[in-house]
Amino acid sequence: MTTAGTGHAEADRGEKGGIRTALAGLTTRGRSFLAAGVAAAICSYVLGQSDLLRVGLLLAVLPLVCAAVLYRTRYRVAGSRRLSPARVPAGSEARVHLRMDNVSRLPTGLLMLQDRVPYVLGPRPRFVLDRVEAGGRREVSYRVRSDLRGRYPLGPLQLRLTDPFGMCELTRSFSAHDTLTVIPRVEPLAPVRLSGEAKGYGDGRQRSLALAGEDDLIPRGYRYGDDLRRVHWRSTARYGELMVRREEQPQRARCTVLLDTRGIAYQGAGPDSAFEWAVSGAASVLVHMLERGYSVRLLTDTGNAVPGEGGDGFAGASQETADAAGLMMDTLAVIDHSDGAGLSRAYDVLRGGNEGLLLAFLGDLDEDQAAVLGRMRQRSPGAVAFVLDSDTWAREPGDVPGPSDRSGERLRMLREAGWTALRVPRGASVDEVWRQADRERRGVAAASGGEGP
Repeated sequence: MTTAGTGHAEADRGEKGGIRTALAGLTTRGRSFLAAGVAAAICSYVLGQSDLLRVGLLLAVLPLVCAAVLYRTRYRVAGSRRLSPARVPAGSEARVHLRMDNVSRLPTGLLMLQDRVPYVLGPRPRFVLDRVEAGGRREVSYRVRSDLRGRYPLGPLQLRLTDPFGMCELTRSFSAHDTLTVIPRVEPLAPVRLSGEAKGYGDGRQRSLALAGEDDLIPRGYRYGDDLRRVHWRSTARYGELMVRREEQPQRARCTVLLDTRGIAYQGAGPDSAFEWAVSGAASVLVHMLERGYSVRLLTDTGNAVPGEGGDGFAGASQETADAAGLMMDTLAVIDHSDGAGLSRAYDVLRGGNEGLLLAFLGDLDEDQAAVLGRMRQRSPGAVAFVLDSDTWAREPGDVPGPSDRSGERLRMLREAGWTALRVPRGASVDEVWRQADRERRGVAAASGGEGP
């Protein structure tokens, strides 16, 4: 996926500033020549040396002439920027392509190109373009990389014009900006079959997908654009107007991914923190479930849901999978800690029932929040919780992690409420705990005499 942003600038005389703008663009060399010329002129007057005066005038006039010529030069230069890709996972590189077009009838002189980028993306890129012929173009590119997710502005692009003697430099800025979106890392997950996949949906997801395209027994009136091959002639003769057969909308298995963003639930910061692992885990699960054909929704402890409240609040049924995944990834790219202390607002969203499989990424829990999660389980046919114990994540990598008694008690409460609850150790991969969740579900089903997948 690529995006383009185009801005135009003219290396032309400005409306304001006049000679001040030109003189302000004098380089160190130009100022040195001017100062030397003035000093030589003064010395020639004091010493009575006319030849020295001519040298002084030459030294002083040269930078002034260069500044005036450069200031009045009418270069018309167009610039464009293209990101490839515009959405990149954390830790991966994106390439920024810059293109300069000389749209004037005169060749340019020496051009220095500079793009403004945030510090987190790397050093500010600079390029020197020797000469661009009339109607010509130049293309350059540079790479950016960030280990921190977020949205980062690129631009404006700045163009420095200079004379052949290096006496004066003038800066012109383009107006266009672009945005690079750094999304969380997404790990590929194994296609395990978690409980709740088919509950509440007749004979399951496979049957619901097979219903697509089957005719409803109740016809409806013809609408402009309907396929004439779907005209129901018997009903048309009965009602006296064109009637068409309706397609039954396929039912789809649903999945809600709950992300705990409470600031009090996590310790530490940075790419290797527990919160960043939870965000990456939620992103991986969202993409995985969308690829499996689920209608998916992202829910946070604040009660905010993505894609939103339109329709049934789930993505994947009426939207393209790629668009739905992009919307959720953009949300996760900028998500941050919330000021909330509980999960009650998320529970209020889930109280309507029929939410499908519930997958939760949680930080530290107290007894009250574990009880709220227990009530959430009653609204879902299946639920899996990945609990990040900050006591283990706060330790140094070389320390031996030891689960706290409090976290063990919270896991026990969740399991008694029907959750498949797992503690996530420091350094674990998302796919590893994903497979572990399936193994634990299988073990619980076997111990209870239930039917395996």
